[in-house]
Amino acid sequence: MSDQENTTTKPSPFPRRLLDGYANFMSGRYETEETRYRALAKEGQKPEVLVIACCDSRAAPETIFDCGPGELFVIRNVANLVPPYRPDGEFHSTSAALEFAVQALRVKHIVVMGHGRCGGIQAALDPADKPLSPGDFIGKWMSMLAPVAKEINSSTVLTSSERQTALERVSVRNSLSNLLTFPCVKILAERGKLSLHGAWFDISSGELWVMDGDTGDFYRPNVDR
Repeated sequence: MSDQENTTTKPSPFPRRLLDGYANFMSGRYETEETRYRALAKEGQKPEVLVIACCDSRAAPETIFDCGPGELFVIRNVANLVPPYRPDGEFHSTSAALEFAVQALRVKHIVVMGHGRCGGIQAALDPADKPLSPGDFIGKWMSMLAPVAKEINSSTVLTSSERQTALERVSVRNSLSNLLTFPCVKILAERGKLSLHGAWFDISSGELWVMDGDTGDFYRPNVDR
């Protein structure tokens, strides 16, 4: 038997938790919204809101905003970052999804949503930590925030948790600025056909903070009905 055959692993069974969840979905939500799903399949998706969020499993936009199928177009990456416009022929997942949402789906709103206790932001604040892999993809990705992370780290009056929250919110503003480097976003925003928003979600308390577009400050909106 060759070394390759010795190292071949048997396929693992599909996660039981997902199969059980799918069964619940089919007997619950799908059964309740079957007409809606069929309409989406036939007519296609027409979400009005794009949410750029972190891939953290605790901060799912569809759950936080209680949205159904077809209501949100979601881009998720480490630390909910938007890179600057850079058509250099390389692979750009976030930029590609953004382009599709704006130019093909014609969304009316883009929300960049950060969250508390973000691991990516922590990595940006402490880049000296050992890389997770030789390629250090996370380190390279988070280097987009290096200048502002350095500035926040230089503060002697902020605690470590305050630095974390500060960078989580400043990075939202940074991503909103980067959005405007994309010609398709800038043109539509200037014409009043596309609105940009910032938000921050606290995993621990469930609080949602939104950004004032004029000042950049974050505040808790009145959500009473």
